[in-house]
Amino acid sequence: MATRFNPRAADARWQAVWAERESFRADDNSPKPRAYVLEMFPYPSGRIHMGHVRNYTMGDVVARHKRMTGHEVLHPMGWDAFGMPAENAAMEKGVHPGGWTRDNIAAMRTQLKALGLAIDWSRELATCEPTYYGQEQRLFLDLYAAGLVYRRESAVNWDPVDMTVLANEQVIDGRGWRSGAVVEKRKLNQWFLKITDFAEELLEGLGALDHWPDKVKLMQENWIGKSRGLRFRFDFVGSSDGFEVFTTRPDTIFGASFAALSPDHPIAERLAQDSPELAAFIAECRATGTAAAEVETQEKRGFPTGLSVVHPLDHDRHLPVWIANFVLMDYGTGAIFGVPAHDQRDFEFAWKYELPIARVVAPAGDEDAPVTGEAYTGPGVIVNSHFLNGMSVEDAKAAVIARAEHDGWGEGTTVWRLRDWGVSRQRYWGTPIPIIHCDACGPVPVPRDQLPVVLPEDVSFDVPGNPLDRHPSWKHVDCPTCGTPARRETDTLDTFVDSSWYFLRFASQPDDRPFDPAVVARWLPVGQYIGGVEHAILHLLYARFWTRALKHIGLIDVAEPFAGLFTQGMVTHETYKAPDGRWLAPEEIDNGIVTATGEAVTVGRVEKMSKSKRNTVDPAPILDGYGADAVRWFMLSDSPPERDLPWSEAGIEGAWRFVQRIWRLVDGLERADGQDAAVDRKVARTVVGVGEDIDSLSFNKAVAKLYELVGVLEKAGPSRSKTEAISVLIRLVAPMVPHLAEEAWASLGEDGLVSDASWPAVDPALLVDDTVTVALQVNGKLRDTIEVPKGLAKDSLETMALGSEKVRRMLDGAAPRKVIVVPDRLVNIVA
Repeated sequence: MATRFNPRAADARWQAVWAERESFRADDNSPKPRAYVLEMFPYPSGRIHMGHVRNYTMGDVVARHKRMTGHEVLHPMGWDAFGMPAENAAMEKGVHPGGWTRDNIAAMRTQLKALGLAIDWSRELATCEPTYYGQEQRLFLDLYAAGLVYRRESAVNWDPVDMTVLANEQVIDGRGWRSGAVVEKRKLNQWFLKITDFAEELLEGLGALDHWPDKVKLMQENWIGKSRGLRFRFDFVGSSDGFEVFTTRPDTIFGASFAALSPDHPIAERLAQDSPELAAFIAECRATGTAAAEVETQEKRGFPTGLSVVHPLDHDRHLPVWIANFVLMDYGTGAIFGVPAHDQRDFEFAWKYELPIARVVAPAGDEDAPVTGEAYTGPGVIVNSHFLNGMSVEDAKAAVIARAEHDGWGEGTTVWRLRDWGVSRQRYWGTPIPIIHCDACGPVPVPRDQLPVVLPEDVSFDVPGNPLDRHPSWKHVDCPTCGTPARRETDTLDTFVDSSWYFLRFASQPDDRPFDPAVVARWLPVGQYIGGVEHAILHLLYARFWTRALKHIGLIDVAEPFAGLFTQGMVTHETYKAPDGRWLAPEEIDNGIVTATGEAVTVGRVEKMSKSKRNTVDPAPILDGYGADAVRWFMLSDSPPERDLPWSEAGIEGAWRFVQRIWRLVDGLERADGQDAAVDRKVARTVVGVGEDIDSLSFNKAVAKLYELVGVLEKAGPSRSKTEAISVLIRLVAPMVPHLAEEAWASLGEDGLVSDASWPAVDPALLVDDTVTVALQVNGKLRDTIEVPKGLAKDSLETMALGSEKVRRMLDGAAPRKVIVVPDRLVNIVA
């Protein structure tokens, strides 16, 4: 009787062997073709979750398969280690962010190693270490010297309790995501990177990314947002003064019923000097966030200025000018003309203040349609618009732009939704911005020989705000230029900067510079990048920009960082609630009952695993109970990798049983002579099919083929074919269940490690079909199929067809009137 595979012993044994031999260390000077496989590096929260397990298992299969197909593989791991969670821990638990982060890294490193990942741990990095962020400071100064970094005053979301700038995503229902305080608008001097200088390149570059998901490219295209519009000037009635407006919908200009300025517009601020009521209104507007999503949903409010502007195409029409809370200074010119019938924000504003609402675009064939209870934003023809009537929307846009340019009151302009990247954060746990502020010299770069600018360790978080501002000595330095007392920049960099170049540092890690361009050129671009679709816009766009910017200033030769991108689905789980409405964790439940109280559980929807819903499953006890290979196999089975994967106990148990089936084939092998042609063909086709499936990241299809092969081998009798097939099987499953594969490889007496073995070769002759499937029809309708030797004679095909039980049942004893035979394809019996 075969023994049982012991995953606990095998996992530890082979992980130790791989570590001792440095099996997965990448050689920069290898003559082999190169493969750079990378999963998005994790934030060190302290524990890995099932999303990590799925993500890194997929990348590991690709990396191991590439090694077996003759590639030199770079498959590194690191830690995206700066950010607010560490500062929150410092405030809540009284610990230092650095200690908390490094303890978490140590714990997660151990957990990831337990998965048996083929990682080059010699290249491990953490963005919170001066060896990393000091090099980031060098790159920042390189971009600053090239004019790609600047500082200006900007409106920001300000949390008055935490005393920090919040990203738009951190403003929830107008409140700070951590403090719950009502977020204010403030103007602060902020550092920006000129990503808009690369907008055209970033947009055009998407066309060459053939191995990226279309949905991700579309999301980036929409975020970059190239559009053609009209920039023109409104003149105040009876004055030569006025303001500029930009619109992407000049076709709707005859539907304008008002003009509106941002509360931060210079004209609004000037008017407020003589109007306490307007000043108070502007202050109220600034007490809300600047997030575009929030502006969309908040109540539309305005203040009438009493001024009017002249309509540029109808000088007899005057439009009232309002100050409106939904007009943002950072978008366009900070001024708009309102077309309530065709913009929902304008509609809500006009409805509130009883302003005219005139339809100027109607659905084709319904030109007389009245205005309904919401704005019409669909396609159609122009109506109620003088010389534009009857035109399509696009033709009308072109006509208005042409008229504006001919008459000299405006010009066609290409604009971008993309804005320059504000990278200043009023936080401690981030990369210090390497700038010194001097009252005489202005902003001065920190001299290169004084890098890195290291974060001080002696900080406290007992008072809200940035500890760097309060530190008694850290920020006080002399100006490098004139020697007078000056101040360090106390803002730190957005953590998206840290993840915008880490893949370059993985490829090359010299001590004296961020990377060696020659070594980077050997590895970049990353051949296969894997991560969640939630990073489709910001992280991926920023990484593409950073790479292009470094190429622009001559530091590297590559423009696109990631040649191939795959966005995996999430791991999901049922949700559970107690009778009192509390979310329950899976381990608190037994057969639908709350273990502690005996109460019945309400089973909710299957959702993404999240701490808030408590439907997470800790990988640690699963790994301990079933072994790494069963967990890995489950993550690759059933669901296509781009779709969500529902977690189930039955699924992991099924994976564990399959691991044992493979082991029984090996441990119970009876060696014998003789060939089995059917086994040989099945093995050859499985080798090709599994290799193609891994290359296309269709892991579930590869798993299905391996299930089939194991089933065939379990039924096959002893033969040399079966012995050879089991050796091939072990190599095929090695990227997926590497510990089992190493144990089986050693048990079979094969040389070396299976992780160093080559992918099995295939005799092309075994891939040629020598049988075909022939369709059997009765009166043109399919009734059966038969498997026959290729090239079988017509009379033999006819005999076999008439012998089919299903065909005989249809004929019901009657002789066929005619039999039509198409060799290798079909037999049609006319009854």
